[in-house]
This record gives sequence, C-alpha cells and structure tokens, in this order.
Amino acid sequence: MKSYYSFLIAVFVCTITNAQNISDVLRYGNQNTQGTARYQALSGAFGALGGDLSAIGVNPAGSAVFNYSQFTVSGTNYNRNNDATYTNRTLNTELNSVNINQVGGVLVLKSPNNNSWKKIALAFNYEVAENFDNEFSLSGSTNDGLGNYFENIANGVPFGSLLLLDGEFLEDAYEDIGTSLGFIEQQAFLGFQSGIIDPQDDTNDDNTIYNKNTIGNNINQTFIQTTRGYNSKVTLNASGEYEDNLYLGAALNFHIVDFEKITQLRERGYDATSPIKFSAFDNLLQTNGGGVSFSLGAITKLNDNIRVGGSYQSPTWYFLQDETSQRIDSDSPVKNEDLRFINFDNVVNLFEHYTIKIPSKLTGSIAIVFGKDGLLSFDYGYQDMSKAELKPTNTPAFQTENEFISNELAPVSSFKIGGEYRIKQVSLRGGYRFEQSPYENAITIGDLEGYSAGIGYNFGASKLDLTVNRTEQDINEQLFDTGINSPALVNNINTNVTLSYTMNF
Repeated sequence: MKSYYSFLIAVFVCTITNAQNISDVLRYGNQNTQGTARYQALSGAFGALGGDLSAIGVNPAGSAVFNYSQFTVSGTNYNRNNDATYTNRTLNTELNSVNINQVGGVLVLKSPNNNSWKKIALAFNYEVAENFDNEFSLSGSTNDGLGNYFENIANGVPFGSLLLLDGEFLEDAYEDIGTSLGFIEQQAFLGFQSGIIDPQDDTNDDNTIYNKNTIGNNINQTFIQTTRGYNSKVTLNASGEYEDNLYLGAALNFHIVDFEKITQLRERGYDATSPIKFSAFDNLLQTNGGGVSFSLGAITKLNDNIRVGGSYQSPTWYFLQDETSQRIDSDSPVKNEDLRFINFDNVVNLFEHYTIKIPSKLTGSIAIVFGKDGLLSFDYGYQDMSKAELKPTNTPAFQTENEFISNELAPVSSFKIGGEYRIKQVSLRGGYRFEQSPYENAITIGDLEGYSAGIGYNFGASKLDLTVNRTEQDINEQLFDTGINSPALVNNINTNVTLSYTMNF
C-alpha cells in the first residue's frame, strides 16, 4: 500500500456540513478585550478617552488625544480554565500560553499655534484580537455513540458508492469520493470501511439504509478538543485634533487568521453482543486566511471634564480556506486494515475559498476626567449578529445556513466601564465588562462577564503597566452535528495577565 500526501477538492455545496457554519461566524466575530495593559485594565472602556494604542481599535479618533509620539509593546500570559460537564461528570482542563500580543506606535505632528488643526496623528498597531489556544476534555456514559453519527449521516447514500474499485487503494477511494460526491458520502465511506456501520442489504448497490455495529446503552466516551492559533489585527490609523475640542479619525484594519482544531473521540463499553468493543475517530481542521474592515470615529470635549465619543466599525470580510484530515479505527473483525493510510499526514481535504461577513458595530462612549487625579469611562456597543453571512450567498448550502444564522443569532449589546485613580506617578485601575449572548436563546452560548484590575507607574520618559483581566462564559458544546445529541456544558474562564512597556518620544 502506498503512502502519500494528497489534496481533495471537495464539492463546495457539501462543505458546509463539515466546517463552514454558525460556529465559524462566532469564532471570528468574537474579539475579546485584548491589547495594552492599560486598555485591558479599564475593560476596554476607551471610546471617549483615546490616548492608548489599543483604543484606536474602538475609536480611531483616539490617536489624536496623544500629546507625544509613543511606542508600546505588550506581552500576555493567557490562562484557560475549563470545567466541562458531560453526562453528569465534570472534568477540569487548564492551559497556559505566553505571547507578545501587542506592538504599536503613534507619530504626533503638531501644527503652528494659529492653525485650526492643532495636530495630526499617524498610528500603527498590531495586536492579537483573539487567541485560540484552548482545550477541554470530556468523559461520560451515553446512549449516543459513533455508530449513531455514521448511521445518521450514511442513510440515503447508495451502497455502491462506498465500495472499492478493482485494484483501487483505500486512500484513493476516500479522495475520489470526496471530490466527486462530497463530504457526506466520504463520511459514510469511513463508517463502512471501519466496520462501524453496515448496509441493510449488502447485495444491493442501491441500498440506502445502514445499521450500526456499535451496540450499547451505556457507552463510555472520552473526548478531547484542542484549539490553537490566533486572529490578529493590524491597524493603520490617521486622526486629527480640531480647535482643542474635537478629534476625528479613520482606520483600516487587516486581519490574519491561523486556526487549528483537533477533536479526538474514544468509545468503549459496548454491550457483550456488540460486534465492536472499541472505536476511535479523530478530526483535524485548519483554517487560514485574512480579513479587512475600516472604522470611523469622533471624540468631542463638552467641557474640561466631560468627553463624548462615537464610532462606526464597518463589517469585517474574512477570506478563508479550510483543510481537514481524519483518522478512524475500531476493533471490528471486518474493518479494512488499510484505514491506517487515511490519517493526518497522508490525506488532506482542501476546500474551496469562502467568505464570512461579520456585521458592523456601533459604539457610543462617555468619559469624565477629573484633571490629573483620574477618570471614569463608559462604552456601549451594539452589533446585530443575526446579519452575519457566509458567502457566496447563491450557494444552496450557504443559503440554508444563513437562514439558520438569521434565526438563531440576535443583536448583541455590550457594556464596559472603567476607572483610573492617580497618586503621583502611580495609577490604580479597574473595570467591568458585560456582553450579551449572541444567541437568541442565550443558552447555546451564555452571557459574558468580565472584571479587570491593573497598576501603572510613570517614569516620565517611559511607563510600565500591569493588568489582570478575567472573563467567564458558559458554552454548550455539541460534539458532532448529528447522531451524538448529548451536549457538553463548558464553563470557560479566561485570565490574562498583561505587561506593557511604553516609551515617549
């Protein structure tokens, strides 16, 4: 049997069953509070404040608030703590990673005193909009197993399409079925060749009914999902201060996406009458691509103490491509032993490019500045996630999924409040963040709540800031799209510890 690395160009209409769905929209539509330590310390409530490089991601007018040119670099320790409850059993998984999450600078050009435009600011900022490094584990007993998944997905597929041609290698057949027929038929092929399912009538190539060979009402399952990667954002910004009380700005945002997800399912504990006593199924998804958006904003001083801000974030268009790999195993006495050649190293399913449109966002802000003593700031954001779309929209599968997205998702309101108190060179900071669930039912993904606290020291020519930022959210994770119906409730706690160093010029 030969071993090789191959590409599978799948029929586009079928790819949505595999990867492109509502989960992708939420993965790239969610951007947690990241960036500089000061920005995180106030829970991102910077829409009316400005004067921070991460703040230009909320309101691009904020760079004109800088009085001096600056450079800032930030590093973060990401802690992910997940309590995953599945069939009344809870497992805890904790993961740590460290990254440089923000690098940026602003150039402030001051005008002569008689000019209405007091200064112009040009800024560049790179930051991690979302860090995907995460992991959770499940273990429990259920009635729904891999047999249910393959039985459900195979019913309706002609049995003849799952058979090997004379002299055909197994991995060639896997590739050809995916290319010519699609993802559903490819999964049915794996289920049959592994012995997990059998046709009801194996003498009839037109048979479309299948039965599972995994028999049991108390199946022991272990499941691990590991994700890694990032959605990073590069912002190019220009802004200006007009007549001492008005700041206007615009920005272009360029995203870089690198995402990987591995799921591993193991099953044991079938009945004594079951032909199969063990089965395993692993899936690898890799997504790469980029995105683009723009933003406009303004900040005005109503008086010496009160500032009001408003900004518009355009839709973000992501241009992405998926690759998937699979491997399957069982102790079935009739399984095809050449299944080992279908694995993460040998066969890669390469799907066509697709686009995700994340809806626009409006932010309104107000801040109270108490001179040099401190400040209070509040941001309100509104984003209608039901308007998210997978494109091209004329694809039948995407039309169906977009209708599902429209019905399942809802407008999202977010509230951020932050404060800072200064004692000479020391700044004490704190913040609170609340974001509504993007789901209409508010159950599939729950509301997000977060707290932050930080401290900063101003050396004059430079500053050092340290922040702890914690968010918590409940998520109902579905292991597979069909067959395994028991969801896992994952309580996800993210704790970021960020250190930023800033130099003034």
